[in-house]
Amino acid sequence: MNNKKILGLIGFAARARKICFGADSVELEIKKKKVYLVVIAEDASDRTKEKFTKLGKEYKIPIIIEGEIEILSQAIGKSNKAIIGIEEKNLAKEIQKIKNGGEDIG
Repeated sequence: MNNKKILGLIGFAARARKICFGADSVELEIKKKKVYLVVIAEDASDRTKEKFTKLGKEYKIPIIIEGEIEILSQAIGKSNKAIIGIEEKNLAKEIQKIKNGGEDIG
């Protein structure tokens, strides 16, 4: 199942301290151009999804919607986190590759 691989990579990024989480922190890091991928929980609010989809387009950062808040939060060892920014380019690419069914992303 792709979801477990993605969660594993998100957990790995968290242990490597290559993530930011929470709307304010992720938005700030996006604007600093330190985020390569944004992961939004499926059960995040519509407002959050719209806001970060717009930010992603503006800053040319891919957005994926994956997992639920509780599961994403467990993956990074926090609670109630609906949005995570991946700050490591290769991990971001690998997560995208898995999400998109294995094909390589340019």
